[in-house]
Amino acid sequence: MRFWLTGLLFLGLSTSVFADWKLDNNNSIVNFISVKNDSVIEQHHFRNISGSISKAGEVKVVIDLASVDTQISIRDERMKKELFETEGFPFATLTAKVDPVLISELTPGETQSVEVEFTLDLHGIKQALAAKLQVTGLENGGLMVSTTWPVEVKSILFGLDKGIKVLKEIAKLNSILLSVPVNAQLIFVQ
Repeated sequence: MRFWLTGLLFLGLSTSVFADWKLDNNNSIVNFISVKNDSVIEQHHFRNISGSISKAGEVKVVIDLASVDTQISIRDERMKKELFETEGFPFATLTAKVDPVLISELTPGETQSVEVEFTLDLHGIKQALAAKLQVTGLENGGLMVSTTWPVEVKSILFGLDKGIKVLKEIAKLNSILLSVPVNAQLIFVQ
């Protein structure tokens, strides 16, 4: 009897505590800021993101670059065509490995600060980056993962500097900064 109860308890823990998490696109956001002409700050985001965290702590987040939203439709189209070149590179993919025990043991409202190294595959080029994050346990075993400091993405590392030059010429701008701060708030549900 004791063995049977222990087995049920372990089975319950293994399916709830160490379950997979799926990204909730409707309640998650990845945004970035661009600066043009040395002083004009513009905020942008992506409407469609997906992702998961496996039981083993393998993280994958996929950003649909064609869902870029700059609040100006012509600029959206130019960014898709000239910067991201979405016909050839439709997605940006982030992969990482996190401690599955740390995230599975968070109780609702409990928060942990972590620094995570991840790989960003953007425009056909993979680069290792790091992010300072805050992970908060949510009701029903969910997780909220938020950047506590922006992740700097340098266009030259991903071959995007040529696209920025084209955008600058099209819009007749004096300058567009070649790096952008990226922030995210990602909600994962079981």
